Amino acid sequence: MPSLIDIRRRIRSVKNTQQITKAMKMVSAAKLRRAQDRVIAARPYVATLRKVLANVAAAAAADEQAGANPLMARRPEQRILLVLITSDKGLAGAFNANLIRGAQRFAAERPEAAVTMELVGRKGRDFFRKRGARISGETINIAKPTYEATTPISGKAMEMYRKGEADSVYLLYNEFKSVIAQKLVLTRVLPVTLAEGAAPVDYIFEQPPAEMLEALLPRYVEMEFFRALLETAAAEHAARMTAMDAATSNAAEMIEKLTLFMNRVRQASITKEIIEVVSGAAAAE
Repeated sequence: MPSLIDIRRRIRSVKNTQQITKAMKMVSAAKLRRAQDRVIAARPYVATLRKVLANVAAAAAADEQAGANPLMARRPEQRILLVLITSDKGLAGAFNANLIRGAQRFAAERPEAAVTMELVGRKGRDFFRKRGARISGETINIAKPTYEATTPISGKAMEMYRKGEADSVYLLYNEFKSVIAQKLVLTRVLPVTLAEGAAPVDYIFEQPPAEMLEALLPRYVEMEFFRALLETAAAEHAARMTAMDAATSNAAEMIEKLTLFMNRVRQASITKEIIEVVSGAAAAE
């Protein structure tokens, strides 16, 4: 049976851990509010850009040059680029584990294709680097995603696709749903798929529709990457806040159990001392 000193030391250690987890929960809650506002602000822009792109595609349907855009070229998926977005830090529950398992499952389901990974985030990079995966590049320390920080990643993906180094580009990330729910999302961003069968829009274009597609398609791909990073950042803070809240509650339960156990040990020690005193007195008589 552990001594009272050991039990008190363990209770003190758990209390210190509880203070840390409570502080991390508060920090994640503050960061989540800002990240959630950025996600909510970005979603309408991406949705509107998608609608504009569909309208321009409908107007350019009769133009043969529109289908010749390199970002729309369809090829057999022999070389696939998977952009995996994880976090730089842990202590977020199963946030990173689900993403890594999703990437492994993605590669296992396509044994005939050469899957190359573009890793965003320290956790995914560390995991796949140790296992000798085919990696095209890595990006870390994007705690607060910005559009300027996203363009090199999306630009590299588009350049690989134009040169034929990748026949398709996929994004794998966690989409923010709520504080307690994140959705694992796998989406193909290249080749860009335009809406088929869209009703023609009676617009007057100053530029030919093919030229507008040439300008809009790269912006659309960049915004898809930027939105994925924003969604992942918000989902990470939500997952960490939930994990730290659970850890704080578990620490409180452990402190209560240890305190009860300490009182029982102290009571047993006092009872033992009383029995020894009474036995000594009886023997002296």
